[in-house]
Amino acid sequence: MPAKVSALTGKGNYFEDFEVGAKLRHARGTTIGEVENQMLTKLVLNTADGHYNEHRMAGTSFGRRLVFGLITGSVCIGLATQDTGENALAELALTAIKFTAPVFHGDTLYTYSEVIEKRDSDRPDAGIVRFKHWGTKQDGKVVFEGERSVLIKRRSHWLNR
Repeated sequence: MPAKVSALTGKGNYFEDFEVGAKLRHARGTTIGEVENQMLTKLVLNTADGHYNEHRMAGTSFGRRLVFGLITGSVCIGLATQDTGENALAELALTAIKFTAPVFHGDTLYTYSEVIEKRDSDRPDAGIVRFKHWGTKQDGKVVFEGERSVLIKRRSHWLNR
């Protein structure tokens, strides 16, 4: 997927800066560990053996415990947020969520985004941008897909405040 590699920090993330069709490869990745999987899975009371029981999972086609899908999705959205939500006023929607391959402890996730829609909002100081996000593992295999709509500040109203 040809994409512009984002910098670790930048100022090009106001509503006016996003163009439909633009693609980003976000600068950071993160390795999923035991803590991420156990903490959030327990906080949301997900009791599936697939996330807790190494012994039982050893006998499955996966051969080991899986990372809870909502952790995978949250991490991927989080990795994209510096570029796509730094000037967000509100997260409006998260749709078309797909978990396309398993993630295990020790896998490193990277995220890509594409601007798929940009439109005015009912606020003069912000517009709505819809993104498609993809999360991949270290081997490039896509593990997450989703679309996200964000209300983003307009530079013309917010930069000189």
